[in-house]
Parts: sequence; structure tokens; C-alpha cells
Amino acid sequence: MIVSKQKPFTEILATLEPVSRIFLIGCAKCATVCKSGGEEQLWQMQEDLTAAGKEVTGSLVIDEACHMLRVQRDLRSKGEQVKNAEALLVLACGAGVQSVSTASDRLTVAGLDTLFLGNIRRFGQFEQRCSLCGHCILNETGGICPVTICPKGLLNGPCGGMDEGKCEVNPEAECAWCQIYQRLHDRGEQAPLSAANPPRDFSRNLRPGSLKLEK
Repeated sequence: MIVSKQKPFTEILATLEPVSRIFLIGCAKCATVCKSGGEEQLWQMQEDLTAAGKEVTGSLVIDEACHMLRVQRDLRSKGEQVKNAEALLVLACGAGVQSVSTASDRLTVAGLDTLFLGNIRRFGQFEQRCSLCGHCILNETGGICPVTICPKGLLNGPCGGMDEGKCEVNPEAECAWCQIYQRLHDRGEQAPLSAANPPRDFSRNLRPGSLKLEK
């Protein structure tokens, strides 16, 4: 899931300074789980904006704000409320904000900072395990991603700063490559470590990415 957090209200208010009528948009998926852009956060945002002298013309929580066609459909269903607004404040990830900005000619304002692709440890606790680098080597590293878990993104073994299995950059964290070695050792699968990983091929992670499934 995409992990996000709400921008400071003062920053949002400063961006909305030129306008007085605002329509609010949230996302029922990732932003709701992160408690940054669900129903509860939209209601709170409406209260805060109203207290700040703004008029909220309406609100909408889209099932998947990153789904561009769905965003177009749902905005049409709120026709007058959207038309009466001078700006759309979107409490969704960057993908959701851009779905909205593509679907509307209104000023679109991002209310969240998009942080990373995260795993859920437990409710309210998220951890980055994947960097979306486009070149997955998890089959060689026991299912642990050194590109993400190692702060230096090393592809082959620990750096010289590792100390007794702890990370040089974050001494409270386990070294990613020590974890990889231990996991493979426990499984009797050290063979993947016998060959060095080549330098990363950044051409496999060109942006903007796109994928069209074959029919």
C-alpha cells in the first residue's frame, strides 16, 4: 500500500489562500488505512477549513483515487458541488492527486505527502520493504531487499561500517546483509551468495513507468 501523511494544516491553508470555496476528496484505500484521507479526516478537514473562514461545497471519498476513469465518474456525480468550488483539496497519494487534476479544470491541491510503498506491521505501523526499483533480486537474497533495507542500497554484502550485525547508519537496526546471510544459512541456501550481483541496470526503472497488459 502507499503510505502517506497529511501536510501541516498551515501549509494547506497557505496553498488555499487565493480561494474561498473548496471541494474535498479522499481515498477509501491507502489513505484511509493511513488515517490521512478517509471519511474521518475529511470531516476534520471540513471543520478546520470552516473555522478558517473557508466554504466547503462538498466532499467525496473515492474508492480508488488512483483509478483515473473512476475519478472522472465520481466527480461527475458531484457535478454542482464541484462546479461551485474554486479548488479541489485531495487527501490521497500523489497518484490520486494527479487523477483528480487530469479529470478537472479546477485548481487541485495536494493535502498529503506521499511517503513510500509500505508493508503493514500492525494497525498504524508501516514499514518500507520495497523501493519499486524495477529489478527484483529477492530470489537471490532470501526474500530480503537490500536495495531498500540497507540504507546504502548495497547489492553485495555488508559495508565496512557494519558492527556486530548492526547497521552503521542506524545502529539500532540489523544489517540487511547480515539478515540475508543468516536467513539463507538457516535454510541451507548459501549458494545464491556465491555469485556477485552485477551493478544495477537503471534503464529498467525509467520514469514515468507504464504497463499495458496483453489481452
